[in-house]
Amino acid sequence: MAKITIRFVSSLQPNGRDKDYFDDELKGFGIRVRKSGHKSYFIMNRLNGMLRRFTIGPHGAFTPEKARTEAKKMLGDLAKGRNPSEEKERSRNSPSIRKLGERFLKEYCPSRLKPTTQREYKRSIELFINPMIGRTCVTNLSDTNVVELHQSMSDKPYQANRTIGVLSIMMKQAEKWGYREKKTNPCFSVEKFKEKGRERFLSSEELQRLGKALSGFETDKPIPVTLIRLLIFTGCRLSEIQTLKWQHVDLEKRQLNLPDSKTGEKIVYFGKECEQILRNIPKLTDNPYVIIGALEGDHLKEIQKPWRKIRATAGLDDVRIHDLRHTFASHGVILTGSLPMVGKLLGHTRPETTARYAHLAADPVREAAQEISEAISKSLYYAERKETPEENIGAQLLDLRERLGINRRTVENRAKLDKAEITAIESGDNMPINAIMAYADAIGYKLSVSPIG
Repeated sequence: MAKITIRFVSSLQPNGRDKDYFDDELKGFGIRVRKSGHKSYFIMNRLNGMLRRFTIGPHGAFTPEKARTEAKKMLGDLAKGRNPSEEKERSRNSPSIRKLGERFLKEYCPSRLKPTTQREYKRSIELFINPMIGRTCVTNLSDTNVVELHQSMSDKPYQANRTIGVLSIMMKQAEKWGYREKKTNPCFSVEKFKEKGRERFLSSEELQRLGKALSGFETDKPIPVTLIRLLIFTGCRLSEIQTLKWQHVDLEKRQLNLPDSKTGEKIVYFGKECEQILRNIPKLTDNPYVIIGALEGDHLKEIQKPWRKIRATAGLDDVRIHDLRHTFASHGVILTGSLPMVGKLLGHTRPETTARYAHLAADPVREAAQEISEAISKSLYYAERKETPEENIGAQLLDLRERLGINRRTVENRAKLDKAEITAIESGDNMPINAIMAYADAIGYKLSVSPIG
C-alpha cells in the first residue's frame, strides 16, 4: 500500500490481469489497473451490510487529488446510508435551478397560489434566484450557495427573506420530484435578516393634503382618484378594490361581499361617504368591474404611476398605497377603542383568531365603519371645499369632542351630536363645562351640556 499520488499512478503498469491498489491514508479509496492498461479510481465500503465497489471515474478525467476529494464525498454519503451510484445518477438527471424554477411556476404555483402571490414568486425567481444560482445543478446546490444568495441581498432584507422562502419551497418540491435526497433542503441553514415593521398612517393634516391633491386630479385621472378614495374609506387591500365587481356591492346594506380575498371570503362594511362614492360611479353594461380599466371588460391595472403623482402633489412621497389601509385601521382604533372590531372591519386575521370576533353582530360593525368614514371625511374633504363659517365651527366643535374624549358610544342623544350639541362627562381631566359654554356663546352656538350619568 502507498499513498495514491500522480507519481505513484504513473508508475503503475499492467501485468496481465486486473489489479487493485489501495491508498494508505484514505481507507477504502483505490485505483484499479486493468490488463489493458486502463486505470480507474474507486472506493470499497459497506452499504446495508454488504461490501460494495463504487467507481469514481477514469484516470485522466480525474487526477489523484480530484478522485480523493470525490472519494471522501462518496464515503460520506455511505456513512449516511446513501447509495453513491444513485446519487451520481440523480446528479446526471438533475436539472438546473433555472429549469426547476420553470417547472415550479408551471406545475406547482397555479393550483396552490393566488395570482398575486404567483407573480411575487415569479419575480423572486427571475430577478434574484436565476441571476445568482440559475445555472447550478439542483443536486449540487449547497448551504454556502444559499447563504451567498441571501447575503447578496442584505441591502433589501425583506426581499432577501422572501426570496429564500421561495427557494426553500422549490427545494422541498425538488425532493418530491426526486431531484434531491429527502431532508437536504439547503435553505434551512440560513439565518434570516431582521425586518423592521413599517406602520405608516396619515394624520388629519396629511389627509387634508391628500384630499386636496385628489381633487386636483379628479378631472385628469378620475378612475385612479375614485379607487384611492375607496381604499381610504374601506380599508381594503388594493387588489380587493381593483378587482371589485358590481355584483359584490350591496349599497342598501352598505357592504362589499368579497368572494375571494387574501383571507378568503369576507364582508367589508362601509359608511355613507363610501356609499355616495359608489353611487356616483357609472355602471357599464359591458364591464362588470367597479374600477374599469383601459381594455374593454377589464379592471384598472396601472395605479402606481398616478399614485406617485398624487402623493407627490400632496407632499407624501413616503406613503405607499397599503398605508391607506393602515390609516383606516389607526382611525378606527382611536375612535372605537376596539381592536377586535377594527380587525373584523379589515378582515386582517388569521383563522385561529377570527373566532373571537364571531359574537360581533353586523350592526355595530357597520356603525363603526360609519364613524371611521365620517372622521376621515372631515379631514379628506375639508381641504377640497371652500371653508364656510359653519364648517369652521364644526371643525372646532369636533376638536372639543376629541379633547373631551367622547364619541358616539358615550353620548345618549346622537341626534343632538349631529346638530353640534354636546353632552359631556365632566371630570378633572376634561375641559370645564363652563369653558365649553363660553366658547359656544362666542361662536354663536347654543349648546345643551349635561353630565352623563
